Amino acid sequence: MRSRDTTVVDDGAAVERALRLGVVGLGARPADERLARRLQRFVEAPDGAVVVTRDARGRVHCGRLSGEYRRDDTAEARDVDLVHVRPCTWAADPLDDAEIPPAVRQTFARGGKNWQRVHDRDAETLLAAWWASR
Repeated sequence: MRSRDTTVVDDGAAVERALRLGVVGLGARPADERLARRLQRFVEAPDGAVVVTRDARGRVHCGRLSGEYRRDDTAEARDVDLVHVRPCTWAADPLDDAEIPPAVRQTFARGGKNWQRVHDRDAETLLAAWWASR
């Protein structure tokens, strides 16, 4: 949930806003064909899908999609470039380091900014079990 727009000063603000409002999302800048494909995957992801993000301190938060896509054109959403959103039920606490599946660590290490699929059945299973234990 970090902007790809280098003029957004504090990309951690988008994550904090999303956690506070109970949404998950991605930005609109720069608008190109890659964004269109990413947005389509985001819109089509099933309710209940597990999502993870890192906050500005590096803590990993886990949530589940819980509703339909909408566009948020408020000034605050535009300021942090988090205008494409879906409702998300976030766990109250971040994962402990030992609870973060290796595939999730690898995905974050690749440096992607937003909406990447973790292609690992073990990660999906581990996160679903973690979620169920909450």
